[in-house]
Amino acid sequence: MIPGRPMPDAAKTPAQRPRAWQRMLSGRRLDLLDPQPADIAIEDIAHGLARVARWNGQTLGDHAFSVAQHALLVADITVALKPGCERSWLLAALLHDAPEYVIGDLISPFKAAVGLDYKAFEKRLLRAIHRAFGLPEDAPEAVTALVKQADRVAAYYEATVLAGFSLDEAARYFGQPNDLPAELVRELRRLLVPQPAAAAQAAFLARFRALAVR
Repeated sequence: MIPGRPMPDAAKTPAQRPRAWQRMLSGRRLDLLDPQPADIAIEDIAHGLARVARWNGQTLGDHAFSVAQHALLVADITVALKPGCERSWLLAALLHDAPEYVIGDLISPFKAAVGLDYKAFEKRLLRAIHRAFGLPEDAPEAVTALVKQADRVAAYYEATVLAGFSLDEAARYFGQPNDLPAELVRELRRLLVPQPAAAAQAAFLARFRALAVR
């Protein structure tokens, strides 16, 4: 140990190291640097996502449009884009933003500014969440592409209905959704009504239980 140089974390006792875990309402303690499936509970995810606001809260309505509602929207769009999609991949769609129950919903410009370390952290947590609920750590490329497409469709409609984007602006950033079933477009208007946190939490949990593979 060189005098004046900070002690490396590896040489510190557990009490001396910075806290890198979060206590969940379920009583679990989630290590953010080494997340384990046993420390992940869907009740914690649902509670957190229902209280994390999309668009940094810059949306219309008396309530924030939560990540829990966004996740439900993406799952609905996924099945509309690919009828007959396997239940496990619809579960993956529902959980695509699940890490945000811990890290929050950073808007895309800020994610770009933070860089690859943030993305690596997010991916590590998502893999642990997948393992916790019986999904492969990494979904097949075709499934990942499908969920990403659904995510962009959801972002386009959220942006234009709730977040004050013009149609042209939303199309430039998220792409113009084409060939969507007419019944889905009508349904989106109903789904894009911000709900109280408790209602969004209950809806997310109900959908998870309908899709859970185990």
